Amino acid sequence: MHRLTSTFCLLALLFTTNTTFADCVEPTKQELKSAKSAGWKLDDDGKRQSLALSAADCLGNPDTELRDELAFEGLSAWMRTEKLDVETLTSLRMKMLNAVQMPAAEESSFLRPFAILTLAELVRADRKKPYLSAQERIDIVNAGSHYLTNLRDYRGFDEKDGWRHGIAHSADLMLQLAMNPAIEKPQHETMLAAIATQIAPSTHFYQYGEGVRLMTAVYYLARTPSFNKRDWDLWFNKLIDNSIQPGPYTQARLAQRHNVSAFLLPLYFSVRESTEPALKENLLPALREALRKVN
Repeated sequence: MHRLTSTFCLLALLFTTNTTFADCVEPTKQELKSAKSAGWKLDDDGKRQSLALSAADCLGNPDTELRDELAFEGLSAWMRTEKLDVETLTSLRMKMLNAVQMPAAEESSFLRPFAILTLAELVRADRKKPYLSAQERIDIVNAGSHYLTNLRDYRGFDEKDGWRHGIAHSADLMLQLAMNPAIEKPQHETMLAAIATQIAPSTHFYQYGEGVRLMTAVYYLARTPSFNKRDWDLWFNKLIDNSIQPGPYTQARLAQRHNVSAFLLPLYFSVRESTEPALKENLLPALREALRKVN
């Protein structure tokens, strides 16, 4: 019943807020350029709220300057300086949730990863100045975890198209959620399970820092009280069992070994350099054993 109620509320909000994506029009690009040249300072508050929603409509645009350097950069700047009101933040949140739940398709291959990255900024804003309800945070955890688990588009950067980088952007969302003190253990478990599914894919060699981004999210999850040493021992054992397959070298096995190493090594050094004794006690033994098995 709780899940049905949550779903009903989510659907109701979809129909009562400005959550659909309109066409990204040329005047929006010019307005964003003007705002950027002014250091994203826009004295007219109503104009800023309106432009933020118009910028959101451009997050899926194939024009890399418009999508990344104007639309997303503007939204991030305004959220980080608390220039967007709760009504605008709510509309943005629902737009982004709609986007990440779209079916995977080439026409949404830019929108979905940039919607995830925008959700990360929305969660960061909530950490700095809470505005989300407990259920709204859970909805973001569930949507982000589902997106990450099911993501199969591993494209990072292209000189012509710019960034997609869905894995790294999803990791950024997991990081912001991990840092949010209002997120609780059941959500931490959901997030950690989702991250584990993408640490060592067998179909792609990570090359754009994805391992470090995933590692950072796990590092901050490890700083919460949600997991103890036994939890981490079991988690790392399962990770290695799923990542290191016996037998002759194949492209799939090499990809998994490469990817899991790109996650484990920076995590090991980060934990080793930590000044938190509990973090070292909980993770270092399992990390050393995991690295031994990889090597």
